[in-house]
Amino acid sequence: MLFNMRNIFSIPKLTGTSKQLLRQFWYGPPAQMNVHLKGRDLLTLQNYKADEMKYLLWMASDLKQRIKHKGEYLPLMQGKSLAMIFEKRSTRTRLSAETGFALLGGHPSFLTTQDIHLGTNENLTDTARVLSSMTNAILARVYKHNDLDLMTKEAMIPIINGLSDLYHPLQTLADYLTLQEHYGGLNGLTITWIGDGNNVLHSIMTSAAKLGMHLRIATPRGFEPDLRITKITEQYSKEYGTKLLFTTDPLEAADGANVLVTDTWISMGQEEEKKERLKAFQGYQITMQTAKSAASNWSFLHCLPRKPEEVDDEVFYSPRSLVFQEAENRKWTIMAVMVSLLTDYSPQLQKPTF
Repeated sequence: MLFNMRNIFSIPKLTGTSKQLLRQFWYGPPAQMNVHLKGRDLLTLQNYKADEMKYLLWMASDLKQRIKHKGEYLPLMQGKSLAMIFEKRSTRTRLSAETGFALLGGHPSFLTTQDIHLGTNENLTDTARVLSSMTNAILARVYKHNDLDLMTKEAMIPIINGLSDLYHPLQTLADYLTLQEHYGGLNGLTITWIGDGNNVLHSIMTSAAKLGMHLRIATPRGFEPDLRITKITEQYSKEYGTKLLFTTDPLEAADGANVLVTDTWISMGQEEEKKERLKAFQGYQITMQTAKSAASNWSFLHCLPRKPEEVDDEVFYSPRSLVFQEAENRKWTIMAVMVSLLTDYSPQLQKPTF
């Protein structure tokens, strides 16, 4: 029987198992492994089990070792293309995806709202269907997370969240790879977040407990994380036996921390709130004084771009700061995601201890 994209889209809307089976029609059967990610979407780490996240980190370590350190050429994306939809400007997400996909032998296409008809002459449904017929995956950096949900329903190729108002899973995977490399494992680490209850924090909250990490979160009143995500985090903490603290006191949160983390206080689209936010976040700057009550082996993470009011130069440029290693790891983790969702390649490196 002849099957083409028009046949596919004449089928009633597909969800869940039906969608996965149809994707396997196009991508082939899953690899004979304990973890099967081929054909999956990555919108939030909430949808990924502990073993699946560990697999992605293992894959990232493998690709980094083989390509960067051994100088091997792995054209795992040969003949494949990636549509990159960016509603927001980007440095690390764009470069990691674009150069990473090309390094693997594939063709990335960078698309802003000025380059395609999305939002002007064509709706999201039509765009998703067209891109499904021409590319192998879509990475989208959007304002509204609901747009990603709609895209996954309409597209027949994997959708990767490059950032939304709710989550930033690619950043969190890079953070975990950085901590894995630095500490030799993740289980038992205490992560302290000091700052805004934003998308990066949400991704940490919906994943850390699954990997055995404790969380201490300090946000100003009125800038707490999403209540639904907070409830999920509390559930995960109980389920996985980890410790969880919410406070408005940065010094309380920093007590015993292995990792101090912050992010921008004023995200894209929040510029009009700058004066109010700077006032609300007084006392939240991370300094050496903040770190006095942290664990002796404390380190610092920031997803960048960084502003001095969030963390002072003494911490940001200190040997404790892992921010530039963290930035580079955006590339290796996003490559791991693309390889895992689009191929049957299995890591050759011995599996790390998590």
